[in-house]
Amino acid sequence: QVQLVESGGGLVQAGGSLRLSCAATGRSFSGFNAGWFRQAPGKEREFVAAISRTGESTAYADSVKGRFTISRDNGQNTMYLQMNSLKADDTALYYCAAVWSLAAATITRQNAYDYWGRGSQVTVSS
Repeated sequence: QVQLVESGGGLVQAGGSLRLSCAATGRSFSGFNAGWFRQAPGKEREFVAAISRTGESTAYADSVKGRFTISRDNGQNTMYLQMNSLKADDTALYYCAAVWSLAAATITRQNAYDYWGRGSQVTVSS
């Protein structure tokens, strides 16, 4: 089992940057494939980015490709989402998620994830 806690959200102007962190406690984070999702007001939660348990493979939603970077530090049991060139449309509650697996993979389907954080709010003013 693993517990996930997001941090680093806040209010930023359009064009600015933020870095979200997801701290994992419990089982070693290196055994988990992980990802970021977001939910804007009145919309369904959607995939943002995913990273394999080793960190060697990543995947991104088209809407954030080239602007966001997912990474992880298994030694620190932490995953990151660097967000640059932020837009008003990026305003949402951002969640990190993890699923334990023997195989390294990037997982984009949210129903494949077993563990979720409570979210960190990102608000981008235009």
